[in-house]
Amino acid sequence: MAFSPLAPATAAPSPWQRTRQVSLSVPVQAALFTGLCSLTVWTLLFSSYPPAHDALHTVRHTTAGVACH
Repeated sequence: MAFSPLAPATAAPSPWQRTRQVSLSVPVQAALFTGLCSLTVWTLLFSSYPPAHDALHTVRHTTAGVACH
């Protein structure tokens, strides 16, 4: 094992390294992706913005549990 002055074997990871490991982990990425997709679908289905409402009008009526009017 070679000695490295930048990263000794007994040194704890820096806060930046711990943050990178947590924020870039697969579960965090999956949770962020799922949340973003859910927010997008919810916004489109329940939007009162006329162009979005008109484009998804038939989808609202055919989807069970989503009231339109």
